[in-house]
Amino acid sequence: MESTIHMENIIKRYYIGKPNELQILNGISLDINDGEFVSIVGESGSGKSTLMNIIGVLDRQTEGGYFLDGIDVNKMSDDMRSNVRNEKIGFVFQNFNLLPRATALKNVMIPLMYGKKKQKDAKERAMEMLEMVGMADRAKHKPNELSGGQKQRVAIARAMINNPSIILADEPTGALDSKTGHMVMDIFHKLHEEQGKTIVLITHSQELASETQRIITLSDGNIIKVKAGEEDAI
Repeated sequence: MESTIHMENIIKRYYIGKPNELQILNGISLDINDGEFVSIVGESGSGKSTLMNIIGVLDRQTEGGYFLDGIDVNKMSDDMRSNVRNEKIGFVFQNFNLLPRATALKNVMIPLMYGKKKQKDAKERAMEMLEMVGMADRAKHKPNELSGGQKQRVAIARAMINNPSIILADEPTGALDSKTGHMVMDIFHKLHEEQGKTIVLITHSQELASETQRIITLSDGNIIKVKAGEEDAI
């Protein structure tokens, strides 16, 4: 199976004034295959969000190689990196990151405004995405009129608007109760099973991680364990 994400010896350091430096990732080597649903777990401070930011082309590693669909991310221009983030990767965050004054429909349409391809039928496409996550009847509602679970479903619709091949979800259920969190996970399973999306779930929850095909455990910037989740153990 082809690797969508291939990382070799990724090191990330932050410099906090000479001679101080903080090394967050200590040589991470990782392959995530096309169409795979994996989770990256670890305690706070383990490096999982730093790793996600590098996978998502939001940040650059200090050392090491990162190839996305066979392309060397290090050699991409800033414009190319921006296009990759907008068209190839859909982001879902713990705190939803919705614009408070925009309706659900307008929030979902936002990525289309930054894409190279101007979408003529942006409104229709956004409504399709809201329909997919069961939120079409809330299209005209603003975030303060929605529950946490509804906001996250809108955020997932927004992440899917450009039909990305990869979804990066950073603690997507962290602000939700358990029942709502499982409803959100059901949407990710549907996107994985029915549309073949590659999904990377960042979580501290072993219970949610166990629903994925593979669990990658980080501790102090190192991968300490990789094991199959329940989805592949059935």
